[in-house]
Amino acid sequence: MAMSVTTNAFLRPLHQLQFPKYPRLSSKSHLRPRLLRSLNQRAIRAISEVATDSELYMQQDQAIEANIFSCPICYEPLIRKGPSGLNLSAIYRSGFMCKRCKKSYSSKDRYLDLTVTAGLRDYTEIQPARTELFRSPLVSFLYERGWRQNFRQSGFPGPDEEFKMAQEYFESAKGGLLVDVSCGSGLFSRKFAKSGIYSGVIALDFSENMLRQCYDFIKKDDTLSKTNIALVRADVSRLPFSSGSVDAVHAGAALHCWPSPSNAVAEITRILKSGGIFVGSTFLRYSSLTPWFVRPFRERTPQGYGYLTEEEIKDLCTSCGLTNYSSKIQQAFIMFKAQKP
Repeated sequence: MAMSVTTNAFLRPLHQLQFPKYPRLSSKSHLRPRLLRSLNQRAIRAISEVATDSELYMQQDQAIEANIFSCPICYEPLIRKGPSGLNLSAIYRSGFMCKRCKKSYSSKDRYLDLTVTAGLRDYTEIQPARTELFRSPLVSFLYERGWRQNFRQSGFPGPDEEFKMAQEYFESAKGGLLVDVSCGSGLFSRKFAKSGIYSGVIALDFSENMLRQCYDFIKKDDTLSKTNIALVRADVSRLPFSSGSVDAVHAGAALHCWPSPSNAVAEITRILKSGGIFVGSTFLRYSSLTPWFVRPFRERTPQGYGYLTEEEIKDLCTSCGLTNYSSKIQQAFIMFKAQKP
């Protein structure tokens, strides 16, 4: 309300501004020029103050709109035009532009495309086989309809228990912005959003069809339709966020699918705030309980998924500048946590 009154006053002509009443003075009074100068000075000061307040509000609004997403090319904060908010409707109705690259980004099929290749007409880019697999409509449809349930055979405790474990790791990040990278169909993104613990949740994946599935699941749940959750298409090796802008990053059953885990973890480290938490889960190539004569058969090959050992995961996090590493292991399942200093 104060903003509306101030703006209206600023837009009114000078002669319509309200000033304290003074006794009428004749045109010959020696006090008249002095009084007029005083009134003019007050009017100028009032207008200056209104202009300053108006500019301040505009700067604050622009900062709020620009500090969530950044250009995936130059990492300059994107300027947003449209309704504010992190919910699906507001993001879908908004347009984003990088003032440095002059490139525009917008929503498509209810997700915001913030990949480097967004909007290209002629150029296409083929990703590794394991990345293209999850872009398949069939795999995206089956992911929560039987695919993910098979993870139990490798020691994954199930979504509810995994979510509980992740929440314990994210204790210090509660109330902040959480990015669920490689979110798939949004199995955990939805759980984080429904918890009401975070100021906002961004479900991020490279697969267009996974994001469409996530949107379908959200629309079927009335409790999620107005929560602070956004769907974003992006490359985990080129995250569209400013450095030090995110409180928490989650990557469930994802690290083994990334073409370059080192690039991805380096990017996650970059976007995390000081004290921010990275929590991930994946399949281990083998653990300390795996018999020695079995391990040679589980060494990494150029084909297939990039399964790592616990030592490799810890070394990777440490080399990217993360500290306070800890993990929980069950058969071939590992959930790990690391923190940005």
